[in-house]
Amino acid sequence: MKILYAIQGTGNGHLARAEDVVPALKQHGDVDLFVSGAQADIKLPFPIQYKSKGLSFYFGKKGGVDLYKTLKKNSSKDVFKEIKSFPVEKYDLVVNDFEPITAWACRKKEIPCVGLSHQAALQSPFVPKPKHYDPVGDWILKHYAPVPTWVGFHFEKFDKNIYTPVIRSGMRLATNTDRGHYTVYLPAYDDKKLVPLLTKLPQVRWHVFSKHAKSPYHIGKLSVYPVNKEEFEASLTSATGVLCGAGFETPAEALYLNKKVMVVPMKNQYEQHYNAIALKKLGVPVLKNVKKKRLDKITEWIESNTRVEVSYLNETDIAVANAIEAGKKLK
Repeated sequence: MKILYAIQGTGNGHLARAEDVVPALKQHGDVDLFVSGAQADIKLPFPIQYKSKGLSFYFGKKGGVDLYKTLKKNSSKDVFKEIKSFPVEKYDLVVNDFEPITAWACRKKEIPCVGLSHQAALQSPFVPKPKHYDPVGDWILKHYAPVPTWVGFHFEKFDKNIYTPVIRSGMRLATNTDRGHYTVYLPAYDDKKLVPLLTKLPQVRWHVFSKHAKSPYHIGKLSVYPVNKEEFEASLTSATGVLCGAGFETPAEALYLNKKVMVVPMKNQYEQHYNAIALKKLGVPVLKNVKKKRLDKITEWIESNTRVEVSYLNETDIAVANAIEAGKKLK
């Protein structure tokens, strides 16, 4: 079987998950990779046959998606051209991780395509929904990368075709320690905004990983680092707690490692508000934004020792196998 694995490259979570999904897919056939998107900081340890800037979301510096930059940087003309020309017909099956070019190309050319993503799981009626309804965000989740069938990942198994998160082998095998620092990964915030706030809590050692920092620097007990996979993993596995966006992979890995976790959902990112509700139900504290008036909440979290217990068994192989079977039924 010839399989194309199409991966969303906006942010790091999809590519991080792919590290374990690709070997599982290779058990079922020959696998080529396509990555579209322009905001990832990590590289896959596999050859990538196709790349595209695709339809990327661009992070801002004040806690949300930069809608103006997102619209400015995306060319609908180029996207339509790629959808029309992308050779999905060369493959028996496309496995799609929320990637729009191949999803629409498969729909146009009637090629079997199965979703294998966290976003796919949000289509289930049994997944907790945000209190506020965002019609634009809802439309994006349903139509950005449409697939006829799917297998999903979420923080809990809310439905029969939803599996617990893919925890990378490197994380499962890592030495998990507690060296007393707090790891911060809030890609939609500029470190220049975070530093003045977090230094108001001088009793804490902070490791801030910033998409906007060009080189490391240190102020008191606070250290700022450019995003680097190895350094971030070393900080994460040795942290007391993790303050991060309400994405999927980072909170999931932090929970798996039994770290204290606090999340801040990104503005204009509906998926993260879905995630925040699910995490809140687990007992994870959710912060509306990072501002001076939230420092009391952050302090309360730091002084608490409440940790959420999860059991994330390795279900990657079975999730991938079920996605392959679902894809075969489309023929």
